[in-house]
Amino acid sequence: MGPIYSLGDFLDMVQRRLFMIACVFVLGCLVSLWFAASQQHEYETAEVLQITQPQIAGELAKSTVEGSSARRMQLIEQRLMARGTLLEIIEKYGIYADQNALTDLQKVVQLRTSVQITGVAAAREGFADDGTISVLTITARMPTAEQAQQVASEFGRRTIELSIATRIDQARETLSFFAEKEAALADQVAALEDEIAAFRNANDVTLPGTIEFRRAEIAAMNEGLLEIARERIEIRRAADQAQTTERPATARRMQEEAEQQLATLDAQEALLTQRKAGLEASLQTTPEVERQLGAYDRRLAQLQGELAQMTARRNEAEVGFRLETSRQAERLTVIEPAPLPDYPVTGARKTKALMGAAVSAILALLAAFLQELRHPVLRTAAQMERETGLVPVVSIPEMDTRPPRRGLFRRKA
Repeated sequence: MGPIYSLGDFLDMVQRRLFMIACVFVLGCLVSLWFAASQQHEYETAEVLQITQPQIAGELAKSTVEGSSARRMQLIEQRLMARGTLLEIIEKYGIYADQNALTDLQKVVQLRTSVQITGVAAAREGFADDGTISVLTITARMPTAEQAQQVASEFGRRTIELSIATRIDQARETLSFFAEKEAALADQVAALEDEIAAFRNANDVTLPGTIEFRRAEIAAMNEGLLEIARERIEIRRAADQAQTTERPATARRMQEEAEQQLATLDAQEALLTQRKAGLEASLQTTPEVERQLGAYDRRLAQLQGELAQMTARRNEAEVGFRLETSRQAERLTVIEPAPLPDYPVTGARKTKALMGAAVSAILALLAAFLQELRHPVLRTAAQMERETGLVPVVSIPEMDTRPPRRGLFRRKA
């Protein structure tokens, strides 16, 4: 401790440096009082939001809003802490109105540090963490109790509104996407069907449903031609038999009737043959036409499968959108509104002033001690013997011829 080795030395130092100690102590106390008086009280309150589960089981009606609630809350928090949103809240409630020296950027930064949004993870199911949040706490610390309650309630309200808006927007975008995709596929199917019909007409290709009918019609025509051939044979036999058995006049009459019947059968045969040739020609296609028809059929089947899949997804997206608009899916609810705080959370000004006074006393003693170290002087016989090992024979006190000071800071004799 340098020149201070005992309590007597310490008390002697205090007595000699009393004026400097008192000046440092008083100055420190004044600074502590000014600091304590300049400190502003802060009030803190919190609003608690709960993330409720969907009212309808996901297996029955699934929402189209994907992703964990923690990630969605993080995105909402980023939008809440945006510069424009914070300036709206500051202007709405007149926050920091008494601090005219602050710029808008400083107010935004100060409000960001004064509001905290924390989430509590939901209980895990098994060993997997799906990022689900059960409770969201919004804490606000403001200069007044009313502002703390207003800011916490405002952030809670905006959080719920943003959660609803983002979920509905995501569900609407999903439904719009699948509806547009379904309409586009339906137009492609219709256009392909028109193209197939035009190709069949251009290449004189029958439709798939009429091939069997025309083949059956050709078979019926073949049977008709066979029947005409049998009738022609019977008529000719009858005419030949009449030539040998009947009289000449009767034979000529029967011959004329047979020729008329044969002419009728020939006309019928010609008509059936022509119709049969036309049907057979309509059934005949080239290999290139068959290949193109197969490609058309495969493409049409693929588009119809995609259309059926898009229709199913569009139905699911529509159910999810209805769940979101009716608020039957996951949603935020206020389970504990922000109360009006009764007491400030910052320390009392009197306590700060007393702590400053204690620190000032320590600094004053430390300054006196440093002053002693700068000017080391052996003032007593005990110090002489301790420092040099020599015992002084005589101790002559210092003679001060100046008149002594009066009052608290009088000079030691």
